[in-house]
Amino acid sequence: MRAVNSLPPPGPKPIRKVLVANRGEIAVRVMRSCKELDIGTVAVFSDADRAAPHVRMADQAVRLGPPPARDSYLDIGKVLAACKSTGADAVHPGYGFLSENEDFADACEAAGITFIGPSSDSMRAMGDKTSARKTVTAAGVPVVPGDNGPEGRGFPTTEAALASARKIGFPVMLKASAGGGGKGMRLCESEAKFAAALEGARREALSAFGDDAVYLEKAIIRPRHVEIQVFADSYGNTVHMYERDCSIQRRHQKVIEESPSPAVTDDIRARMGKMAVDAAKACNYRGAGTIECLLDASGNFYFLEMNTRLQVEHPVTEMITGLDLVALQIRVAEGAKLPFTQAEIPRRGAALECRVYAEDPIRFLPSPGTITYLRTPAGPYVRDDSGVYSGSEISTFYDPMISKLCVWGDTREQAIARMRRAIGEYRVRGIKTNLPFHRRVLQNAAFIAGDYDTSFIERHKADLQPTGLAADELDAALGAAVAVRAAAALTPAATATQGGSADNPAGYSGWRRGRTGWRGGRG
Repeated sequence: MRAVNSLPPPGPKPIRKVLVANRGEIAVRVMRSCKELDIGTVAVFSDADRAAPHVRMADQAVRLGPPPARDSYLDIGKVLAACKSTGADAVHPGYGFLSENEDFADACEAAGITFIGPSSDSMRAMGDKTSARKTVTAAGVPVVPGDNGPEGRGFPTTEAALASARKIGFPVMLKASAGGGGKGMRLCESEAKFAAALEGARREALSAFGDDAVYLEKAIIRPRHVEIQVFADSYGNTVHMYERDCSIQRRHQKVIEESPSPAVTDDIRARMGKMAVDAAKACNYRGAGTIECLLDASGNFYFLEMNTRLQVEHPVTEMITGLDLVALQIRVAEGAKLPFTQAEIPRRGAALECRVYAEDPIRFLPSPGTITYLRTPAGPYVRDDSGVYSGSEISTFYDPMISKLCVWGDTREQAIARMRRAIGEYRVRGIKTNLPFHRRVLQNAAFIAGDYDTSFIERHKADLQPTGLAADELDAALGAAVAVRAAAALTPAATATQGGSADNPAGYSGWRRGRTGWRGGRG
């Protein structure tokens, strides 16, 4: 089998400078690939992120505005103005924020800026869930039995929605047409609870997406959430890069992902892969995308939605294939062809990802504050994609994710053992994290056996509650005392010795300061 981890040369539209329209770990991740390709980088930041690692890593940085996303990272005009002022000829949107905003993609094109992602037409076809179901159904892709409403845009009345639910048969899922991430989603098990569930789903959908349209699906009991990574170029070449199992979720938010899925056989993988490629081709897709599915206990799978962007958990796929998905995104955006066929994409070993959040490990509530001490894991086949350092402030304005901790092993058993070891090395002080939760999951017999589904956390709630004072809970309790002691000990001379300063609080090397800030980051 030919090695496929070498990239194609730049396409007919070479990119010279990329503005990363995002923050945190994904901004750092994108910049790393840009630097390896010798492409200039531009960071944008809100006032809350002025000292963030992605700002320091970039060759140039532009302030967008105050912390609220609507005044900074979601302001299309400000992002495009930053492109113009810095000479950036391309934008990478990362995930979240403007990544699936078709108006932003259109605005980039109108300004002569390359949008590193799919076309706005593909976004429109797949971004709205009801439209996506129509598109893929026409291509023969299986979908969960459901109803998008009389005109495909939700239901005009509660009575109309209830009549549809009766026809589908309870239990049903109510889902926001315009969004994802668990927002505007409700499981309704009986007719008596339907009106309240519909009202709640509509209210949440309107708040999250500005659109209260809700559609119905037959609820698949105890399904697994399995997604397929797809990639396409502008010449009709579309491939899949195997599956990721994202079933370990809380409140419909993914917490742990892995590949291969313990429940996916070679036959299921081949059929799901073909389905995903067909779905991508149905909307003339270009770039990296993800087809999300439900997989039932009998091996039947159903299309849920397509994420028209790079996925949070893309490192899992990178670790089992050896591919750099961000670099591939850039090359495809330049007009290059994919440098491999489906048969040439390897699948090696097993990979796990744990999302490390600044949150209470019992109640799963955010734990904002200052990280007073941070030690991240290292060693063979351990990867920590992070956007924080010791001294970073975890803000209430954004997602509280600290990092994505990923490991690879020859087997699933080795990967689990490696993740246990890595989490044992992870230390965070000053805030609470969900590291104790991850420790418990990795010790759970059902998880070790691969016997889990999307209800795993709820079903094993008692076993997953941290007991006693876990290591990082002790770290959090000691954090304030450590900070006070350190502040008293740090005379100006000591500060100079440690390399920290008001301009460089993390103590990173200033060997390439001035115009560029620090380069590199934590690998």
